[in-house]
Amino acid sequence: MSEALAWARLDAELAAWKAAGRTATLWWRDDDAGDATPALHRLVALAQRHRAPLALAVVPAWATPAPRAAVAGANGLVTVLQHGYAHANHAPLGEKKNELGPERPAPVVVAEIAQGWQLLERQFGESFWPALVPPWNRMAPYLPPFLAELRFRGLSQFGPRARRQPVRGLTQVNTHLDIVHWKGPAPRFAGTAKLVEDFAAQLEARRLGTADPGEPTGLLTHHAAHDEACWAFLDALFERVARAEAAEWLPAPYVFCDGAAA
Repeated sequence: MSEALAWARLDAELAAWKAAGRTATLWWRDDDAGDATPALHRLVALAQRHRAPLALAVVPAWATPAPRAAVAGANGLVTVLQHGYAHANHAPLGEKKNELGPERPAPVVVAEIAQGWQLLERQFGESFWPALVPPWNRMAPYLPPFLAELRFRGLSQFGPRARRQPVRGLTQVNTHLDIVHWKGPAPRFAGTAKLVEDFAAQLEARRLGTADPGEPTGLLTHHAAHDEACWAFLDALFERVARAEAAEWLPAPYVFCDGAAA
């Protein structure tokens, strides 16, 4: 499918939401933050330019004091989530990368997560929201009850969620569209036609009920890995969605509270 046809399909899908009297809820998560790099400043500026709420997944062990000013200067548009603890791979050789997997004792993993919360809360204050984003979007299946005990209120991975609440008090809201293609010698832009087509298809599945209609469609970015094509695509996507009358970007606290005031 050409880029023009893909954009036309997205326009038509958003029009279908409007015709149905519904609003397509969207949210934006960016992973692997830690320091106030030029790419991070560019990311926050993008959010401000388009008035698009940004959920910034920060690795606690990477966090320096510098990003606090960038987050605070975004006038409430940026919410900080917890991205694991150190983004360190503990999976056995040959297996998919995993920091929060079953390879280590549960008390060790849970203690790191708890320490990460303390670090981020101290660093970012009210901008921090207690939702966990596992590095590489993977974690041991035993973790959700521990997260609830630690008073986490949200969990976010990649792909359609299996259920809204894995355990009571913990709401899962995933991302569905990763703009970076990771296979090959270096990360690169995944391509406009493919991404827009996938975006439209996910919205259509929600509208028709073949995907969870209550789970906002999640955009996933990785500012440190963006090439210029990634940045250009984000500008184009935000501008396109802004022209639609039946789409809304939601801040992370609303996403994890199912739209209720947080």
